[in-house]
Amino acid sequence: MKEYLVGTGGWAYFQVRGLNPLAAYARAFSFVEVNSTFYQIPPLKEVEAWRKLVSPDFEFSVRAHRSITHQYGLAQGEETFEKLEKMKKICNTLGADILHFQTPPALKPTEALSSNLRSFLASANLGRLRLALEIRGAQSSKLPSDLLRTMRDYNVIHSVDLSKGEMPAYESDVLYTRLFGKGKHNVYEPTDGELAEMDNKASNSKSEKVVMSFHFVRMYKDAARLKTYKQTGKFPKVTRSTGVLSLEEILSEDAKFPATKQDLVRSQGWKLFDLTETERTHAKEFLQKIPERTYNDIGEVIHTLKSMAR
Repeated sequence: MKEYLVGTGGWAYFQVRGLNPLAAYARAFSFVEVNSTFYQIPPLKEVEAWRKLVSPDFEFSVRAHRSITHQYGLAQGEETFEKLEKMKKICNTLGADILHFQTPPALKPTEALSSNLRSFLASANLGRLRLALEIRGAQSSKLPSDLLRTMRDYNVIHSVDLSKGEMPAYESDVLYTRLFGKGKHNVYEPTDGELAEMDNKASNSKSEKVVMSFHFVRMYKDAARLKTYKQTGKFPKVTRSTGVLSLEEILSEDAKFPATKQDLVRSQGWKLFDLTETERTHAKEFLQKIPERTYNDIGEVIHTLKSMAR
């Protein structure tokens, strides 16, 4: 059986009254990617507290501090390995098997990067810890052969974004994917079909373990939708209603008026609503059909859509 972990990049916004966010998160998911360590290295006492808040079988992965890749460029040096040692201690404390590295788009996959990576890995002494490497701004098919050889020689996992159609340059025993979607930054809500396609690619890979870390703006809900699909074969509804009433429900969350048609498409079009009990679609599919004018409130938008449906 393929081990399949579904979770998100952090737990800070998983709010349940009366519960610590991580403790609450761990009731819904059995895996989390610690995203905050990319920006700031926490004290070990804080990390120890995280581990105590979850069950023994709860799994963490950890993002390496950005100084290693963005400031030092994986070049050997006292500062690089000092930061790496801190990241290793965090991984050991959490029992994390995977340490994720992300290079900046400015650090091109050149011969110099391959050389730095090989020297870094040769001196890193990672032990049982696996490195997952995300090479930002570079297509898998265009990565140089010497860089891929280095990654494979040191059993590095090629981290990609399945939601953007990316696939690893080579298959390994672990498929690690960080999901951001097709919108600007991470402002996107994937359709059922898109989630099913991601799941199909992951399930049909030769990897023994799949790690899916959601980073969409509604990452908790989207990860839960995929988890429900894996368990039941069906996707849950995203609202309480269907049709135009469902669209009204999502617009009521934060749509600002007065607003033009283009304002609404831009700010609300990425959201999903329940067209029927079993079918969901993006709000833009309906909002793009309304006349070009300024709308003073949600009522005007909904009235217009109902009139068009007659």
